[in-house]
Amino acid sequence: MTVQLVLPRAIVDRMKNMLACAADKEIGGILMARQITPGQFEIVDFSVDELTGKRAQFVRDHVFHNTFLDAFFEKTGYDYEKYNYIGEWHSHPKLPIYPSLTDLKSMEDLVNGERQIPFAVLLIVRSDTPREFLAIATFHQNGAIPEPVRIKSEF
Repeated sequence: MTVQLVLPRAIVDRMKNMLACAADKEIGGILMARQITPGQFEIVDFSVDELTGKRAQFVRDHVFHNTFLDAFFEKTGYDYEKYNYIGEWHSHPKLPIYPSLTDLKSMEDLVNGERQIPFAVLLIVRSDTPREFLAIATFHQNGAIPEPVRIKSEF
């Protein structure tokens, strides 16, 4: 399956602001999307955990993000067919934006784990200067090797 992720300008701008505030510390969270067509998803919201990241590591706080999920689904009228969880994101400040072995293992555990998540996207971003915004994404599916995701945006 070819997967495309659409990052609207408002989402990119909000991420850039959060990345600027975090400076050299990794931040991240979960991505929520609207399915446009099969395999094409528009990011409509994301959570940001600004507290648990370190210089070269981010592990999301499940309690914080579960609260975000509850609020998101309430806001979208529990329309799971149209709006749903698409994956995870985090930053790599002043580092390459390629997934680390830890990132890949974490995503493998997510899609092959007991939560029965059939697939997820991992988005890694970097914005070390106000004009910079770099992003790469990979598609992870139960029992398959990660595949690159096409990113469509105005950044």
